Amino acid sequence: MAWGKVRAWTRRHAALIDAVVAVAFVGLFFLGYFRGDEDHGPPIERVDFAAAVHVVAAATALFALAMRRRWPERLLILDTAVSIGIMAATGYRHPLLIVTWLIVAYTFARRTNRGRAWLVAGACIAAMFVAAGLFGGSGWIAPDAFGVAAWSIAMVAIGDATRSRRAYIDEVEERARRAEETREEEARRRVAEERLRIARELHDVVAHHIAVINVQAGAAAHVLRTRPEAVGPALAHIRRAADTVMQELGSVVGVLRGDDGGGLDESTEPTRGLARLADLLDSFAASGLQVEHRQIGAARDLPAVVDLAAYRIVQESLTNAHKYGTGRASLAITYAPDAVRIEVDNAIAEDALPGGSGYGLVGMRERAAATGGTVTAEAAGGRFAVRAALPATAKETP
Repeated sequence: MAWGKVRAWTRRHAALIDAVVAVAFVGLFFLGYFRGDEDHGPPIERVDFAAAVHVVAAATALFALAMRRRWPERLLILDTAVSIGIMAATGYRHPLLIVTWLIVAYTFARRTNRGRAWLVAGACIAAMFVAAGLFGGSGWIAPDAFGVAAWSIAMVAIGDATRSRRAYIDEVEERARRAEETREEEARRRVAEERLRIARELHDVVAHHIAVINVQAGAAAHVLRTRPEAVGPALAHIRRAADTVMQELGSVVGVLRGDDGGGLDESTEPTRGLARLADLLDSFAASGLQVEHRQIGAARDLPAVVDLAAYRIVQESLTNAHKYGTGRASLAITYAPDAVRIEVDNAIAEDALPGGSGYGLVGMRERAAATGGTVTAEAAGGRFAVRAALPATAKETP
């Protein structure tokens, strides 16, 4: 956190920091340049002219280093022009301007495109090389002229490589951000679709119980005068069916409550439940998955939302076992007094592709959340296990 604050402060005060660095750099340069040696300076007789050359070089270096982030291209050309002017007047290449040129060239190459950087910097390097050959005392093939040109080219190349690397990292980070946003949007869409699918299935259950209420109400009206003793059982059926309808309507409202939108599931698959578990296991056996099924406790009727959630969790878990497993899986369903617990375990195949979309787990968790239960999935020791606990009190069968 502290380092992040320091970086944010330096970004806000980049110009001030550059100015301080420029003053310190030029000051230390001249301190080391003149310390203990009277022979430093341009090889010219007039001392006042030599001082003027140092002043011009220092002023140029200070301005270029302090403002290099704002006008790197212009300052690179300015440094080049002043360096050529000093060489033309004295035959001497000032080392401070050489170092300043390298720093500004790096900044320029890092902040502009490759073509522009090499065009401008290459022209400046060529101009200084020609000036060194024309005005320098060592001639065209002097080692120092080739050395300065080589260092200049290297610094531009380093700046361009840094810019390319930074652009690549920014692009990768942007792609990762977009991928994460897309993944989150897709997960929200899948959750919404799963909610609507649950609601459609519960709608079928509610419709069935309303039909029962309608039939029993008609029967009660029919036997009211001729067989009054038969009205009581019919009204009891109506009461139980009405209670069930109220419970399931509460489940529908709970499932649909949320801000996410989604598309309707166009599937016409009939409503499923644990009563159809045998058919589900047969279908997996036909596709090559051997399931070892254990049931603990006596099976009983469950609330529709729990029954549907349990079936879908078993279905999705066995589908994953079939895709990524070795062809064998174990399924344990425990009917406890207050809950139904599901555990699916399978070995992971060695050639299984790593990871998946994760939307199957999203759907299972949404199913379990609709009942007030939980789902956990864990991969460890070469095996994958899904465990679900769904609250389910005993339900009276009409």
